[in-house]
Order: sequence, then structure tokens, then C-alpha cells
Amino acid sequence: MRELAPMLDFREDLAVLGAEVGHRLEGPTLADWAAGREPALTPASRMIAFGVAAVSAAAVIGWLLGLPGWVPMTALAGQMLFAWFYRNTVRRVVAEAERATRSLTIVGALLARLEREAFTDGYLRRLADALGSDGLHPSQAIARLKRLADWLDSRQNPFAVPLFGLLLGTTQLAMAVEAWRRRYGSAVPRWLTAVGDFEALSSLAARAYDHPDDVFPTVHDGPPSFVAVGLGHPLIPSGMCVPNDVELKADVPLWMVSGSNMSGKSTLLRAVGVNTVLALAGATVKASAMSLTRLQVVASIRIADSLQDGRSRFYAEILRLRQMMELAEKERVLFLIDELLHGTNSHDRRIGAEAIVRGLLDRHAVGLVTTHDLALTSVDDGVPYAMRNVHLRDHLEAGEMVFDYRLHPGVVQHSNALALMKQVGLDVDQTAPSRRGPGPA
Repeated sequence: MRELAPMLDFREDLAVLGAEVGHRLEGPTLADWAAGREPALTPASRMIAFGVAAVSAAAVIGWLLGLPGWVPMTALAGQMLFAWFYRNTVRRVVAEAERATRSLTIVGALLARLEREAFTDGYLRRLADALGSDGLHPSQAIARLKRLADWLDSRQNPFAVPLFGLLLGTTQLAMAVEAWRRRYGSAVPRWLTAVGDFEALSSLAARAYDHPDDVFPTVHDGPPSFVAVGLGHPLIPSGMCVPNDVELKADVPLWMVSGSNMSGKSTLLRAVGVNTVLALAGATVKASAMSLTRLQVVASIRIADSLQDGRSRFYAEILRLRQMMELAEKERVLFLIDELLHGTNSHDRRIGAEAIVRGLLDRHAVGLVTTHDLALTSVDDGVPYAMRNVHLRDHLEAGEMVFDYRLHPGVVQHSNALALMKQVGLDVDQTAPSRRGPGPA
């Protein structure tokens, strides 16, 4: 990232060439063609084709010099029989080669740009070295295939038809394409992977260049942990972003985040998750400092019901929670759960939340849970782990709700739901009598 970030011209070239590749490249088809079945047109058949064409050409020249007419006729008949035998294979090879060449030619321009750079970083050098194949740069190898494809295109030229017919041109070129595939086909997936890696690294480097205040995190070994100072969401402009400190370790693996509506609980979860993904991808993060172990991010955020699948929101959520538990059996997990068990009653929610938290923490996971249900802020009574309660708060100013988006210790002490309802014009006067029927009996 540090080496690529200031390489503006290189990154812009990759962006421009990569955009064309993204629109026109048939990646899976190309990789399947390159590393697919054994070539049907073998070196032996290529030698036979060369010999048959040479005999036919010699017979025609001999006829022009005085040999009997049956000599070239016999040679050409044998050539036609050979071409007829391979006709279906040649037709298929030519059609596949034309499609593959179109895609490879686009990649070739991108590869040629990569080949011009001399990188100093060891990882970038290894990526660049992986491009080499059989003593040739990939762009040179692709140029060879492009020349064969150009010759195949010329078979439609009326002036070239007699020559192609006499020399078995289409068959010879199809066999040359298969020879190219034997020699370089196994390298094509490696070329595509290297191009994709360079483009991804370039994108992350562009982000590092565009956000110079962001930092590179420290990724270390040890028990699961996530520690961030001045953490913010990468998509919120710096002038609007309110940073917070988050610390999840083995001694305090769980934060229970309470707070009123619109106070920023879900955004906090997203900030933790997105920055963790960026950190483990090698990118900079929106924080003053950040260190973490290698963690698999699992989230239950914006879970929705499904009419098509016949699933309620609650059922969809517990399926996701089961996936979290199963993954925590195999991986070091950072869990992010928004409104835990929101779709059930408070009694079942309390019991279920305690079991879920216990299950995740027993599997050495760390994470954050948000809730509106203040009963869940004491689920640590039933688990042998320390839990930290934090909250986000708000207050009224001139009749408007104001949020500070800062984490405060402890449990939130009030709710803003009624105030928000009144603010949008809903009548929620708690002193008004309830109306349950048409009138007194």
C-alpha cells in the first residue's frame, strides 16, 4: 500500500485499462479454455498436416513444371481427406480461439503496463514475477496468439482463399493455436489472478492516498482482540464523523450498546465491521490507532423477513445466529449483532440472549450487541465473562432532538421514542384516555 499509494500514473492507467477489461473480459470462459481439456490437435497431427500441405504444394509446382495432372489431383484429394477428418475439431478450436483472443488481447494491454514497473516491495515483486512464463512476458506471449488470430481472420480474404486451401491454412493455424495453449494455457489463470490482485491493491492504495489521516493497523497473533482509538465509519466525511474508542479483549469480550433511536448504535457496529475488513485486507482504517488479531467478521444487521421464503424476521435472525455459532466453532469470530432477538417477547428475549451470548463467548468470540431492551444490559449475570455496558445519548434543544454520537459508560437512562413521535406529528399524549370501544356500556 505504501509503495502503490504515491504511484498516481500507474494507478490511473490500471483504472482506465481495468475498466475496459471489466466490461469485455470473459474471465471464467477464458480460464476454462486455457486450462481445459487436452488439445485435440497434437504435435504429431501438426507434423502430418505440415507434411500433407508440403506434398500438395510440391505436386502443384511439379504440375506447373510438366508433371501429369493426376499427381496434384491425388495430392489434393489426400489433403482434402485429411482436412475433412479434422474439420469439426478445427472449427471448434478456431471458434474458441477467436473468443479467447479477444479477451486475452484486452488483458495483454494491462499486463504490458504491469511489466513496465520495477517494484521494490517484496510482495509486489512476487506478484510481478508470477507473470513470467517460459522466458516470455505475458504480453509477448499474448501477442503471438494475437498474430495467429489475425491470420485466421485473413482466411475470409478472397485473395487468400487459394493459398489457405493449398496449404491447409486454417487447419495449420488451428494446430498452432493448440500448440500455444499447450505451452501457455496453464499460465493464463495465474495472469488473471495477478491482474486482479494488482487492481485490488491499487484500489486500496488509492483509498490510502485519498485519506492521508487514516492509519495502517497492527495485526498480531494471540487471543481474539479488537482495540481501536478514535474509530469512525469510512463513509462518513471527517468533518461530520464522531470518533469513538472500542476495546474488546479476552477479559472483556462483550460490549452491550444501549441507546435511543437514531443515536448511532448500528453505525457503530458497521464502523467496527468495515474497518476490520479493511484492516485484514491490508488497507488503512479510519482511526487514530488500531490493533487486532485475525478475526472473521459475522454480523446480524438489517435482517428482514421474506414473503417468498415464508420466513419471519425473527426466524431469519435465529438462522443467522445459528450460522454465527457454527462459524465460531471453527474460526476466531468478531460478532456484531444489532437489536438481539428484537422479534420476540421480553421474557424469551432475555433467556435467549443469555444463551446466545454464553454460546459465542464460550467459543472465544468477541463482539458488540445493540439493544433497546434494557433487560439485556444485565445478561452478564448469567455468563462467566465480564461485559461492559456503554450507551449513546441524546437531548432536546429548542424542541429538536440532538445526538452527540459518543459512547458513554453504563446503560442509557431514557428513551426518545415518544419525543420522536411527537416531533413528526403523531398524537401520543400519555394523559389521554384510551379508546377501546364505541363508548361506555
